[in-house]
Amino acid sequence: MTRENSPAATFRAIHSTRAFEEVAAQIREELAKGRLRIGDRLPSERALSEQFGVSRNTLREALRSLEHAGLVRLQKGASGGAFITEDSGDAITTGMLDLYHVGSIQPAHLTEARIWLESIIVREACQRAKPADLQELHQNIKDAEEATEKGNFSRRAEVNLNFHRILARMTGNPIMVIVMDGVLSVLRHYIDSIGEYENAFVLPSRKRFMKFMEKPDIEGAVAEMEASLKRLQRGYLSHAKHAAVVAAAGLPPAAKAAPKSRAARKPG
Repeated sequence: MTRENSPAATFRAIHSTRAFEEVAAQIREELAKGRLRIGDRLPSERALSEQFGVSRNTLREALRSLEHAGLVRLQKGASGGAFITEDSGDAITTGMLDLYHVGSIQPAHLTEARIWLESIIVREACQRAKPADLQELHQNIKDAEEATEKGNFSRRAEVNLNFHRILARMTGNPIMVIVMDGVLSVLRHYIDSIGEYENAFVLPSRKRFMKFMEKPDIEGAVAEMEASLKRLQRGYLSHAKHAAVVAAAGLPPAAKAAPKSRAARKPG
């Protein structure tokens, strides 16, 4: 729900060489003190510029920085303005993606952290699972089977990752949801970069996992998920290494597919 300007929020004139940072800091301070809340619309650019004693360009720079942080939504038009918004976690995902693209997060870090995080999530999901959650997981497996049968790699990858998003939501903890979504978003970029890969073992593993979850057998579910993710991790890293060798050697696209191991040829 949108609220009009909050009369409780007060701002001080800025006296700083990096004025936009001070503007953003004061708005964060008002949020922390509860004088600004989700849905509030900030005063107009003109009013804010006068209160802060800064130019409109400086103010816009501050608002853009808050928008990138997921705290403010900027809306154009007659009913537009700057609104305090509920952070969806996009800022965390964007930060992770930036770190991945500059090389601070390596593929091995990404896949390893995912395995650790998943163990915690599976334990909580097993304890809190509701019939509707189990139904959603079963439907996800059916969707993955359909995508596999159609040879739709992109769809298969997204459905498989959504299985883990469902588990994160089942914990009921928004922090786990946000962190897992960030990790999976980066992982999707990584998967797209290495191309198609063999994962025929995933669906049989998911079905075994569901049997453990429905008992419930928490330790069995954790062990099954961990074994599947570790196998995926080995496949990801092997495929990425092969792709790097092919790229360095300047080989044609037909050579980019990593050779399948004997284990990978088996359906489960």
